[in-house]
Formats: sequence, structure tokens, C-alpha cells
Amino acid sequence: MAKPPRHEPTRDRWGPAVGFLAIAFALVAGALAGGWSSLVSATTEGDAASAPAASASAPLLQVAAAGVPAPARVTPASAPASSAAATSPQIPRHRDPDGDQTPDIADYINAGEKPTMNEVIERLHQAGVHTGLGAFNPPGTKPPLIGLAVPEDFPLPPGYVRHYQATDDGQRIEPILMFAPDYQATTPDGQPVAMPRDRVVPPELAPPGLPIRRIVVPPPNGAL
Repeated sequence: MAKPPRHEPTRDRWGPAVGFLAIAFALVAGALAGGWSSLVSATTEGDAASAPAASASAPLLQVAAAGVPAPARVTPASAPASSAAATSPQIPRHRDPDGDQTPDIADYINAGEKPTMNEVIERLHQAGVHTGLGAFNPPGTKPPLIGLAVPEDFPLPPGYVRHYQATDDGQRIEPILMFAPDYQATTPDGQPVAMPRDRVVPPELAPPGLPIRRIVVPPPNGAL
């Protein structure tokens, strides 16, 4: 009697399962390798994109710093030429010991200088000279006083004086009537009268017999 063939259930059951596992493992490994490669590539591209931005910001900062202007250097202002001329040191004059020692205008002008009239008068005033040319104010600083004209042949009573003036360009102005520095006018009954601050005699206080006429200042030379 013949023997039936042997049946191996274990071999028939597990053979195909091992193959499927191998295929599944291969698929999973491939997927993991692809994901890792994509992740590394994305990270590299991000770093490369951020690098130019950072490098580009440096030149911008340098340009901005270069565009800031340097602070201007402050230099002291020079003194006006007129002030420097007015305070120029005097060059001493060599006078004859036996000659006239009276100072004159040359004592206040250095050799080679050509000062203006204002500068000469200012130097005289600074030196305490108020006579001669020093009796005048610098041209343009004080206009002439306007008052009553006094004829040269009119006899002035006590307390009144003639005041002589000249224009800035040297023209003589006819004298005006002024009160003497120490004179106090009074009313007919002896009451003191308020004196003008500039001491120019007004028409109502003029001495009897004086023609009432105000002076006229001549126009500058060359004016039409």
C-alpha cells in the first residue's frame, strides 16, 4: 500500500510572508532616504538664501555711515577791519626835545595808514582828546542840531551862546542859539523855566530883537 505524500504546512505558510516583508522594508528605506535628502537640500537652500541678505546688509550700513557728513570745523570769526584799525598800536614819533611838544593828528596815525575820518575821531576820543577834530562826533553818528539862526552881528545877552556845527562832508552850518551850560532861564517874575534837554533855545525863550528863523542844513556835496 502506497504512502501518501508528506505535507509541510510551515514552509507553505511562511515562504511568501518573508518576501512581502523584504519588499516592504525596501520601500520604507527608500522613503526615508528620499525624505532625508529633501530635508538636507531645503536646509542648504535656506542657508544660501539668508547669506546674501546678510552680506547685502553690510554694504548698506557702510553706505549709510559714509553718507553721514563730518561735523564742520568751527573757526573763530575775524575781528572787523575797522576795529582792528581803530586799536592799531601807535608808532612813537621822534620829536625835537627843544621843539613844540604839543600833540597833533600825526601822533594818532601810524606811518603808511590811511584811516577814515571815523577811525581818526575814535582814536582821538579813546586818547581823551576832545578838542580840535576830537570835538566832533564820528560822521553819521550824530545829526546836526536844528535851532534858531543867530546872525554874527547880533549881540547876545548873558546866558546865550552860539553853537557852531558842520556837515559830515565838512560844510559849515550857520550857528544856532543855545543856552550856556550853567544858565537857568526865568520868567518875568523870577520863576525858573524848564530848560530843554539839548539846551537849544526855543522861539518862545529867544532874547528880544532876535529874528526868528530856523537854520537849514546844506545838502551833501554833489547832491542834486
